[in-house]
Amino acid sequence: MHTRRFGRLGWDVSEIGHGLWGIGGWTDSNDEQSLAALERSVELGCTFFDTALGYGEGRAERLLGRILANHRGRKLYVATKIPPKNRQWPALAEHTPDEVFPADHVRASTETSLENLGIDAVDLQQFHVWHDAWATDDRWHRIVDDLKTEGLARGVGISLNRWEPANGIAALRTGLFDSVQVVYNLFDQDPEDELFPVCRELDIAVIARVPFDEGGLTGTLRRDSAWPDEDWRSLYFTPEVLVETLDRAARIEEDLPAGMTLPELALRFVLANQEVSTVIPGMRRPRHVEANLDVSDGQPLPSALLDRLRRHRWKRDYVVL
Repeated sequence: MHTRRFGRLGWDVSEIGHGLWGIGGWTDSNDEQSLAALERSVELGCTFFDTALGYGEGRAERLLGRILANHRGRKLYVATKIPPKNRQWPALAEHTPDEVFPADHVRASTETSLENLGIDAVDLQQFHVWHDAWATDDRWHRIVDDLKTEGLARGVGISLNRWEPANGIAALRTGLFDSVQVVYNLFDQDPEDELFPVCRELDIAVIARVPFDEGGLTGTLRRDSAWPDEDWRSLYFTPEVLVETLDRAARIEEDLPAGMTLPELALRFVLANQEVSTVIPGMRRPRHVEANLDVSDGQPLPSALLDRLRRHRWKRDYVVL
């Protein structure tokens, strides 16, 4: 497993981390299988785990806590997130900081996460939504400072709205935040335009999420794929979007090198960008862990192939979290 420097915090973290969203509440998740996947990640050298209090209302954190308890002598970096108090995703400009992240909510959420995880301090605490309309509010300075000075979190970051990578740059320029989490994949290449150059300038760590477009870049979806109404994927993959996703994925497969799978290509594309500190695919099964972590071999994609892959950028005109 190759590592990368985690921005100004200076940590060496596995360049492929473990995302726990699916573990927390997707309809076909299984706790024992999820625990086996997490354990396999640790065995294979994964050192960065990204979860959230909102993933299954703490379920994902509690599962990760069981793994952490088994590896007290090993440095595993844990990132979690504070849910918005108003429970609204994505963040909108009209939502005020008092509605979304009041100080007492930030503290209570962090303390709950620490209890779920079974640890005294989290390596990285993140605000699960963000809007730059809040960036100039001076109360952020005290809230972020309290998390660090009271030893609740070693670093603090923000998680950006889907398909709004520039809607966080003002926050990063305040100097308050150590990391940014953003959707970045073969379809969603916009972070390269404005966000990544700012992260490089300010030495901000980049956590790339959704490298497989919620399954659209795995090669496993079909035109008749369907999920229960309560599963978030039923909102993401409307019938029209599902068809377009599959058509676009098929065009990417035309650029697949011999012997390479679509998920492998998707991960290698993300890792090709050196601004990315770690990429966090969701992995609910040990076999997915093994396939994904195997991509961390230091073998870059040829520049000519990267140029072809940039043609697959997809500008979306609808909004989801």
